Amino acid sequence: MTGNSEKRLKAIQRRLGINPDGLLGPVTLTRIEALLDAQLGEAETEPVYSLICSKKGLEKIVSFEISSAAYYRRFLQHPSWPGGESGVTIGIGYDLGFHSASRIKKDWRGNIPDADLAQLAGVTGLKGVDAQAALASVASIQIPLRAASQVHYQATLPAYAAKTKKAYPGVEDLPADAQAMLLSLVFNRGTKMSGASRREMKAIQPLVAAKDMDGIAQQVRSMKRLWDIDKLAGLHKRRDAEAEMISNARSEYDPAELVRV
Repeated sequence: MTGNSEKRLKAIQRRLGINPDGLLGPVTLTRIEALLDAQLGEAETEPVYSLICSKKGLEKIVSFEISSAAYYRRFLQHPSWPGGESGVTIGIGYDLGFHSASRIKKDWRGNIPDADLAQLAGVTGLKGVDAQAALASVASIQIPLRAASQVHYQATLPAYAAKTKKAYPGVEDLPADAQAMLLSLVFNRGTKMSGASRREMKAIQPLVAAKDMDGIAQQVRSMKRLWDIDKLAGLHKRRDAEAEMISNARSEYDPAELVRV
């Protein structure tokens, strides 16, 4: 986005009463859609979004991934390897081990230099110790927070919202906080349902259909059995935070709290 276009978008965002970040992401689009619905009536076409999440929940996902903007700029501007079975990760939790080369190019082209994209292609699909070993080959690449946010809100979240809806039929009927936290879960763990390590992921499916918030939260907490707390304490904290938000999800929200993803 050019400098003048970014300024215009920020001016529009101020008029909409939202954070003027210059990113045309789900928050801005949701506010524009809400105004159009109020003026023209709700669109009769099939929605092009998958979930209606709480803004607080989406912000929580970002905090899970990067802690804060200051922490990102200090520690995460360059590719990293989070450990476990992760791949080389860039931006806001964008794991190159779980994306195809074509998907990575589509999401990131125009946000970082083409030369950096070509270099990152060399670590695409690598996971675990293979990714750890390959990290040095791309460690010099820098991913500005603005580029990371652009990809996160415009490409990553919508893609994972669609995956979440497919993995958990009926999720779109749950409270907005619960939708956001199941999106967080799928963003972090993917959609695979088979195998002993996926027992809780599978068990959540009927609980979503039954709208059993406490049952879903219990299964999310139970996943902590998979990770050594001394090595991956962050995942324990994340599952607890997701479960708490699901258990305490409200049935009603102010429209300004909701984001269509």
